[in-house]
Amino acid sequence: MRDFFINSLEKLVGVVVVILGIIVVIAAFSAMLGGGMGGQHMGGGGPLAGLLILVIGAIYVLFVGGFMYLGLGIYQNTKRSAEALEKMANR
Repeated sequence: MRDFFINSLEKLVGVVVVILGIIVVIAAFSAMLGGGMGGQHMGGGGPLAGLLILVIGAIYVLFVGGFMYLGLGIYQNTKRSAEALEKMANR
């Protein structure tokens, strides 16, 4: 049962990373096109703002996704180490 939850978490992390990437791209294009909020244009759009959102958002997605996959990788390595130690103890 534990493996089911860990495997589901790995799939969920992948989905979250993809959704975050899509959100960053949409936000960058929205800023590039100068989309204001609530019908009021605050003058914060343009290609430079879109590029800045794209770069900072991509870095954010890399960090968040990287740390989530790092945690899952630590779990997998610990599991493999425990299995190897059990094999060595049974010899």
